[in-house]
Amino acid sequence: MNRNISLYDALGGEAAIRSIVECFYPKVQNHPLLGPIFPEDINPVMEKQFLFLTQFFGGPHLYSEQHGHPMMRARHLPFPITPERAEAWLSCMREALKEAGIDSELAAFALERLSGPAHHFVNTTE
Repeated sequence: MNRNISLYDALGGEAAIRSIVECFYPKVQNHPLLGPIFPEDINPVMEKQFLFLTQFFGGPHLYSEQHGHPMMRARHLPFPITPERAEAWLSCMREALKEAGIDSELAAFALERLSGPAHHFVNTTE
């Protein structure tokens, strides 16, 4: 990846992040480990994910502007996040990146960036 541009720009900016999120959440909702911990109305979650990924990948700080500091671990504490759920989340994201047409090398880099936070949110083994 060109070190002079952000991952956000390399992925394709706003349109690409929106596409990734739209590909991702149907997979999450249909996943037996993940679906039950997400609300039926997924639209607010999708919007927050769009804002967060935009910021996380080096784009505008949309999440912080609207919701303050991400504090993602604290925000996930009410939900039972197991190592298996973290891996399931990453698997859904891997599929979404592919479905959204993200170059495989770039997708691998994005997943590597997301892997640390996904495992950082683990808060139970049950």
